[in-house]
Amino acid sequence: MPLNVPNVLTWLRILMIPAIVGMFYAPTGWFSGWERNVVATVLFIAAALTDWLDGYLARRLNQMSAFGAFLDPVADKLMVAAALIVLVELERADAVIAIVIIGREIAVSALREWMAKIGEARSVAVNMLGKLKTVSQMVAIPMLLYHDRIGPFDAQHTGTWLIYLAAFLTLVSMFYYLKMASVPAD
Repeated sequence: MPLNVPNVLTWLRILMIPAIVGMFYAPTGWFSGWERNVVATVLFIAAALTDWLDGYLARRLNQMSAFGAFLDPVADKLMVAAALIVLVELERADAVIAIVIIGREIAVSALREWMAKIGEARSVAVNMLGKLKTVSQMVAIPMLLYHDRIGPFDAQHTGTWLIYLAAFLTLVSMFYYLKMASVPAD
């Protein structure tokens, strides 16, 4: 495992997961509900930004590694799955939505691994649908973690619509990847 700046950022993202989850399980007297929401939201946003930053730095500093290419998507999936489970527990997201999103991540990861084994990894490479799904998730989840209103803006309501959009894009992108995997190579 090469120890470089991008990989350290990815490990930092993984280490932030217990802090995000732990905010909602800390003893009652430690934080108010609003403080829990704000700290969890800020931590999630910071973690999401490290996802962008580690990729940028890996390319910019020419520090790309096979280990980093493996660990980065694992960190993303762990972060999203942990946040969704907490949101379901807090009744801020539907369990069906969490199952769809987490299930797709497992299925597509397994598909990519299988396609790599048979030498067809490029047929299930990340595409624009997957990126749109990720963006909608990464905007929805902090809104659902924050939960409260910001003046007239209802973060919970907007986050709910965005997580439904993310679930829809999740299914569409999964079917796209399955279709691409079933097309014979030229």
